[in-house]
Amino acid sequence: MNPQEVHDVQSEDRLDQACAWIARLRSDDLSMADRRAFSAWIAESSANRQAFDEMSELWGDLGVLSHLPIDELYPESVPSTNFRHADKPVAASTKGSAAATDNAPGWSLPQWLLGGGLATACLSVALWVGNQWLQQGPTDEQTYATTVGETRVVALPDGSQVHLNTNSELVVNFSREERRTQLLKGEAYFEVARQTSRPFSVAAGAANIRVLGTQFNVERNPENTRVSVTGGVVAVSESRTASGLQPESVKLTRNQKVSVSNGGIGDVGHTSAEEALDWTRGQLVFDETPLRDALEELNRYLSVPAAAPGLGDRTLSGTFELTDPDSTLSAIAAALGLEQDHSDPNLTLLSPKPN
Repeated sequence: MNPQEVHDVQSEDRLDQACAWIARLRSDDLSMADRRAFSAWIAESSANRQAFDEMSELWGDLGVLSHLPIDELYPESVPSTNFRHADKPVAASTKGSAAATDNAPGWSLPQWLLGGGLATACLSVALWVGNQWLQQGPTDEQTYATTVGETRVVALPDGSQVHLNTNSELVVNFSREERRTQLLKGEAYFEVARQTSRPFSVAAGAANIRVLGTQFNVERNPENTRVSVTGGVVAVSESRTASGLQPESVKLTRNQKVSVSNGGIGDVGHTSAEEALDWTRGQLVFDETPLRDALEELNRYLSVPAAAPGLGDRTLSGTFELTDPDSTLSAIAAALGLEQDHSDPNLTLLSPKPN
């Protein structure tokens, strides 16, 4: 494992720990030992503090932090009256007051981190969520689309890049507070420029995706939306749920994928950059892929879509070129022993060859 891979693993481990702490802090049975352990963990290193701040921002508008009772859990982290006075902008007394607080009872360095770093992170999230509609600046909305057989690379004004697959449509809406996009149809690979103070989100079917800066692929299908991550951390949540229920959400890191449908979020699976980005190389790569899923992808490139009624569970493996989609369909049919029926000009039907 090279040094960069070691660093990536360590960073992902810290992010996992930060997520675990967020979940534990919201638990109804949080103990004093848990409080002390969290205080020690966040004071252990600046990397832990950064990981917690990053996950706080990433998960803030997904509702994970909406009920995090910092003041109730950590009343001892609230500054004393003297400390509050010292916090006033009086230049002559700032140094002396700050020194005095170092020795103030019940206000140790870990508690300062809790009262300052954690509270500030959560307050920032709360202010962003509460004021994004009231104080939102002018927006710049653009729509980008591709036709069947066309792909396109779009450079966004924030420095991000989006690779649009064939027959896709993306709406981009940027403001001072956030970077919102919506994938109306098709597939797109996002290389998001990191802006911690301005999150980047993608709405796609039943899924909401939120990042600070990373690389991921979004594939919107009629039945689901698939998200594959090739770098960084991505938060994926349901776009809607039954009344009164909190939308389900998961965190994805590099080489992980998940599918989101109206029925909820599926299991997190393993992927690779080669699998997630095969279409950017003009290929479709299938590995024990159900035929219904393979045709769903291929239909983006076909002028006449194909279907295989009753055969969708058959699996397909192999690498197929997209330069000639009709030839690819013929290759798939041959590999599975199927024949094509072109009697309907609007749909090609695949069925088993007669014996």
